[in-house]
Amino acid sequence: MSKPVVAIVGRPNVGKSTLFNRIIRNRVAIVEDQPGVTRDRLYFDAEWNNRQFTLIDTGGLEFDDLGQFTAHVRRQAEIAIDEADVILFIVDARAGLHPTDRDVAMVLRRTKKPVLLVANKVEHFDAHKIPYYDFYELGLGDPVPVSAAEGMNTGDLLDQTVALLPVVAEDHYAPDTIKIAVIGRPNVGKSTLVNAILGEERVIVSEIPGTTRDAIDTPMERDGKNYVLIDTAGVRRRKRIDGATERYSVIRALRAVDRSEVVLMLIDASDGVTDQDKRIAGYAEDKGKAIILVINKWDLIEKDGKTMLRFNEKIRDALGFIRYAPTIYISALTKQRVSKVLELVDFITEQYYLRITTSNVNKLVREAFQQNPPPTYKGRQLKTLYAMQASVAPPTFILFVNDRGLMHFSYRRYLENFFRAAYGFEGTPIRFILRCRNQDQE
Repeated sequence: MSKPVVAIVGRPNVGKSTLFNRIIRNRVAIVEDQPGVTRDRLYFDAEWNNRQFTLIDTGGLEFDDLGQFTAHVRRQAEIAIDEADVILFIVDARAGLHPTDRDVAMVLRRTKKPVLLVANKVEHFDAHKIPYYDFYELGLGDPVPVSAAEGMNTGDLLDQTVALLPVVAEDHYAPDTIKIAVIGRPNVGKSTLVNAILGEERVIVSEIPGTTRDAIDTPMERDGKNYVLIDTAGVRRRKRIDGATERYSVIRALRAVDRSEVVLMLIDASDGVTDQDKRIAGYAEDKGKAIILVINKWDLIEKDGKTMLRFNEKIRDALGFIRYAPTIYISALTKQRVSKVLELVDFITEQYYLRITTSNVNKLVREAFQQNPPPTYKGRQLKTLYAMQASVAPPTFILFVNDRGLMHFSYRRYLENFFRAAYGFEGTPIRFILRCRNQDQE
């Protein structure tokens, strides 16, 4: 199930990024706050009044030196409309109505999507001093006055925004269906792999990067088991996203990851692991998805007896944060080892939903503490009072401890490795929640 999307649009220097930052930091429960990938995006997951949504900062709708509304700008606005569930159109109340505002409004008026006209940089909220009457000319209803820099009236804006969000429907698949997102950079062979698994040309394949624009669901059944393969658009490095179409295809891919349980992370064997591969895998890990590293185009690699071993070591070095993810070396084109992919998916799914009894969890924690006691800090040592598994998908454990501050990240990693050594949990993240004095910390 993917979250609704709220897109912020408008010309440059009207305060879009300021409003974006205000919404994700001020009285908003931030869902994603991990270093690395989340700070390298133009999107952020947020929550207001118990409604979750993905906030998109589209960047300034650029215009040429003559101030004309170019075809590129028009296309960017149109795609924002297409991808968003609610659109926040930001204008500068201090500067007044700009010709580009009229051009953007003309595009927005054609959509059936809800549009909130947001008059930013308002200094006086007195009804007699409101300086944005000219914006009624845009034909988008009453402007919502805000000061993003000062945080004035942004709560009212969010109230109106979440009231317009659609009710997100669950996927209508059988409960036992395994949803698999096939992700990776452009032209690594995602559609070719989907076709190879299906055994037929169900997805368009092209050598031109970026052919797949939408996330395409393909249900299938094999050996009495139900699957849905979600083929996604290739995710480029942000600075290489040339057009608005590809920029928003990234959002579609992320939505597909949100809806999946298992992620097939495709890596081009010819290129090895790139920085963008790390970011994509990091997003899937942030979301708590089971991950399989699929090394494609293995048929193009010259090999000796240790080629795969050396390549595996490079992958582990580059993607150390998901060392738990298994690797499989395939050629989607020649179908080499493709038959093994779903077998691995089945195994990883079992690990993803693995549940340990409370007694065994406590026994395991005691053994871990006995074999390697936590270090002391200022004369105090971490102690665990009780432990239990709270949930699956991914496996999540609650540890009742004397002081959460005594849990060093290195000891948390030690516990994770100890759990994996005992029960496997291959391909899946493990989450630990520390509880002390009725407070939680993940």
